[in-house]
Amino acid sequence: MSDKITNWTKSDDAMVENAIRRGATRRELLQLMLAGGVAMSAGGMILGRATNAVAATPVSGGALKAAGWSSSTADTLDPAKASLSTDYVRCCSFYNRLTFLDASGTPQMELAETIESKDAKTWTVKLRKGVTFHDGKPLTADDVVFSLKRHLDPGVGSKVAKIAAQMTGFKAVDKETVEIELANPNADLPTILAMHHFMIVADGTTDFSKANGTGAFVREVFEPGVRSVGVKNKNYWKGGPNVDSFEFFAISDDNARVNALLSGDIHLAASINPRSMRLIESQDGFVLSKTTSGNYTNLNMRMDMAPGDKKDFIEGMKYLVNREQIVKSALRGLAEVGNDQPVSPANFYHNADLKPKAFDPDKAKALFQKAGVLGQSIPVIASEAATSSIDMAMIIQAAGAEIGMKLDVQRVPSDGYWDNYWLKAPIHFGNINPRPTPDILFSLLYTSEAPWNESQYKSEKFDKLLIEARGSLDQAKRKEIYNAMQVMVAKEAGTIIPAYISNVDATSGKLKGLEANPLGGMMGYAFAEYVWLEA
Repeated sequence: MSDKITNWTKSDDAMVENAIRRGATRRELLQLMLAGGVAMSAGGMILGRATNAVAATPVSGGALKAAGWSSSTADTLDPAKASLSTDYVRCCSFYNRLTFLDASGTPQMELAETIESKDAKTWTVKLRKGVTFHDGKPLTADDVVFSLKRHLDPGVGSKVAKIAAQMTGFKAVDKETVEIELANPNADLPTILAMHHFMIVADGTTDFSKANGTGAFVREVFEPGVRSVGVKNKNYWKGGPNVDSFEFFAISDDNARVNALLSGDIHLAASINPRSMRLIESQDGFVLSKTTSGNYTNLNMRMDMAPGDKKDFIEGMKYLVNREQIVKSALRGLAEVGNDQPVSPANFYHNADLKPKAFDPDKAKALFQKAGVLGQSIPVIASEAATSSIDMAMIIQAAGAEIGMKLDVQRVPSDGYWDNYWLKAPIHFGNINPRPTPDILFSLLYTSEAPWNESQYKSEKFDKLLIEARGSLDQAKRKEIYNAMQVMVAKEAGTIIPAYISNVDATSGKLKGLEANPLGGMMGYAFAEYVWLEA
């Protein structure tokens, strides 16, 4: 018989897929295809195609169990107060937002049907019809107004109060329409509303222990600092989720979290240490899910203090940093080389044309000599509090020693690091979590009045460009402006971002559908709604 497929149709493919779902063996499947006139070699190709199709098809049922790495007795079901990964996971399970970010970082509509503005200052939100809360109450504009206004109340203690402060007016135009007024134009509002804290709760809610949301799961158990259990919302407006129940808890010890996965107690172990990767990879039936969404550890040189007040010193340090070695050794390959600006490759606005400075010790030495610092002992503060900063510091210190540059790496305790050293020491490390927009990153870290201006970078031109980009609805124009701003930060600021660090979640091979998301690991913490368990 030839290797050609004879009279094989899509309906025959479907027949093979159904046989796989029923548990047919490979031998039985090949016999089935041979009977249909398919050669052995072609049968293998069809079998592979059918197997992949079955794996990509969501399956209903099963009890999903997953473990994160952080929890606290202060764990909350109030989205406005959420601060740990376990909070975010629960909120994504029990509630919905007006928008969410897809894998490309583009805002998509969720509870909102449309969000539109003609001037980026006054926004009109049209809500989806037929959405109900877990207690049966229909979603209305009053729920949205209440949910957003809560962030402005100091008594609530919202974690995004400063971001929400730009929303100065709320109006329920009718039951399905909300008008939001901003203090100044901001074209990023649809993206901002995708942040985990802006989940929509029922109007007048004061007791959040029931997690009465519109989300994929209904709260069954909530024990702060221990665990939470949700059961499938049978009236979910999206028609999901795939699993019947979802249990989430924290196992802070990395080894214990990995062992729970390998023993079959959980289906997902979140944010595992790189040292555990080899163990997992050596076992059959487990998968590593890598997400590089913008988390980074950076070296900061304050430009208002010596030696960072010398431009040539900062320039020299940027040539002294061996970014490839940091990725390989300090971060064990779980990172992408960075280019000294905070907008990661996962972001739509990332400037892919901005290349990192090459490792060039000779050029660094010449710049240090010009700055008059070669041979001086320069303190560099590092701590376990800033992820991998000590390893990074040692790599940079060794490179400096080769050219006569004395970098005195001072390791300080994690306790008190953020209060006593970060933003304060002349040269120190920071660690920044992903943010969904360049505007948030630049406003937080690089404008003249930024609360976390790590290198005290000041530029009137930069400040004006940010305001211009914020108010523009022209995406091409905004990208052009943000590209220019990234170049300015990389060339002018006293911050070195050697790499964008990857998050790695480990899963059982039975768990399917997990994808990367720019808001972080575990599919931006929203995985429970979308994944399924292989039958």
